[in-house]
Amino acid sequence: MKDFYRILNYVKPYYRYAFLNIIFNVFAVLFSLVSITMVIPFLGLLFGTMKADIIKPESFTFSTSSIKDHFYYEINSIIESGEKIDALLFICGLILITFFFRNLFRYLALYFLTPIRNGVVHDLRSSLHEKVISLPLGFFTDKRRGDITSRMTTDLVEIEWSIMSSLEMIFRDPLQIIIYLITLILISPTLTLFVIVLFPITGFLIAKVGKSLKKSSEKSQKKMGDILSVLDENIGGLRVVKLFNAEKDVHQKFNGESKKYQSLMTSLLRKKDLSSPMSEFLSTIVMVVVMWFGGKLVLGGSSHLSPEAFIGYILIFSQIIPPAKSFTTAYYRLQKGSAAAARVYELMDTKNKIIDSENPKSVNKINESVELKNVCFRYENTDVLSNISFTIEKGETIALVGKSGSGKSTIADLCARFYDINEGEVCVDGVNIKSIKLSDLRHLMGVVSQESILFNDSIYNNIKMGNPSANKEEIIEASKIANAYDFIMKTENEFETNIGEKGDKLSGGQKQRISIARAILKNPDLLILDEATSSLDTESEKLVQDALKKLMKERTTLVIAHRLSTIKDADEIIVLSKGKIAERGNHTDLVEKNGVYKTLINLQNIS
Repeated sequence: MKDFYRILNYVKPYYRYAFLNIIFNVFAVLFSLVSITMVIPFLGLLFGTMKADIIKPESFTFSTSSIKDHFYYEINSIIESGEKIDALLFICGLILITFFFRNLFRYLALYFLTPIRNGVVHDLRSSLHEKVISLPLGFFTDKRRGDITSRMTTDLVEIEWSIMSSLEMIFRDPLQIIIYLITLILISPTLTLFVIVLFPITGFLIAKVGKSLKKSSEKSQKKMGDILSVLDENIGGLRVVKLFNAEKDVHQKFNGESKKYQSLMTSLLRKKDLSSPMSEFLSTIVMVVVMWFGGKLVLGGSSHLSPEAFIGYILIFSQIIPPAKSFTTAYYRLQKGSAAAARVYELMDTKNKIIDSENPKSVNKINESVELKNVCFRYENTDVLSNISFTIEKGETIALVGKSGSGKSTIADLCARFYDINEGEVCVDGVNIKSIKLSDLRHLMGVVSQESILFNDSIYNNIKMGNPSANKEEIIEASKIANAYDFIMKTENEFETNIGEKGDKLSGGQKQRISIARAILKNPDLLILDEATSSLDTESEKLVQDALKKLMKERTTLVIAHRLSTIKDADEIIVLSKGKIAERGNHTDLVEKNGVYKTLINLQNIS
């Protein structure tokens, strides 16, 4: 339940609404109680047991006895001055009025509860999203994307329907039970003490079922994460699935996961459905015992209870059963929702190791160089880089080449501090990047990668991400430099054209030129080109390469190259092999060495 209490912390900003909800719930319960207690004088009139006492009571005070005495005095005055029918009409009118105010205050209580319920879920969803996007890239290589999506969608929906929908019962039902119990004590302390002894027994049985419900819910939420992961993989790899005629196999895998979820949910819902009849039956047992014990007191003549007072007692006690029942229902919901909350808070509590140092330095530009000094990096006990050292002087272009898996992209990730190195250091103007404010470090850098990362938004907004404060003229100029302006103007809505998910409405070359325009608009001090043209056709590559040359002009650049023809003019080429520097030098020197670089050149038929 600790996760439930943590969620309740989100209620604090809405304390005014919570206060009003409680106040109106109190009024609703009081008017409900008054409307029920009207039954006692009503029965007294019908049975003729009401005493015609017209002695006016002393001055009015806000006490049970004073309110009762004044009320009975008014009724008896009506009886003395007229007919019992008039008194009956008076009581019925009071019942109608009290029921009206009861329902009015109940509505007002719900009215002020709604902003709490929706606000808490919104704040929790926002906090979770903020946490997810703040986590380092390494976290997402360990976690399945579908499982994270499940925690941000189905788990939050479960919290909304299980926990937030229980807030009404949490705020209202305890008040109702307490006020009704106080009234029962005032009517008959002996009988009420007997009732209170019975409640813990029923509470114990309800708690046992609730604990089992939480365990089943935890399993079902985890299985839903597995289903979403499989679905995400199937949709993302649909092209391959169709090409290899694997629809049947992937469907069988998905169907298997879905059947496991079906089995878990069947068990879960059966336990949940058991809660209502079980709590109702237990409440009925308590009611029957109270009727037997109370009836025995009345018939035996040893109690101060009159028959109509006992019937009123039973009616008030019967009104405790619905809130007690709904409170147990809320308890079951909380147990079910707590499993979802635990999964959400597991993600919220994930430690982010890539954070600013205690007193980070602010860096606005690169004045001299970016330097890697004896950098070593391991990932899950696997050596990825070993003793990598080189310097990119301001305005220079350094190229990294090598086979796939040699560590080229990892170096770029370390420069942007997507990961922290194990040994050595990366420095900007002699300052270790771990000592630089993270936002400042990444503000210095612009990346154009092999896979263009675009968003389901307009072309304008995708480019503007490079510099949110840029105006339209600057965005148009950036698109022209990136050789993107002409094709943008041919689209349906020009710069306001939506490019679809991941920019799938555009060709590969068009997407890449949008990415370059975004980098141009950012105007970074250090440009990282991660195989930016390797997946393009010849015509697109020529347009992109021309845009890249404009972008690289007089700029500090780190190029990760697969096509070696694109880096012949680099100031220095560093050849990586198995995470180590195998060779380094300019294009001409490396060709003359007749080593690893020469082998790669020959494989690509480059002279």
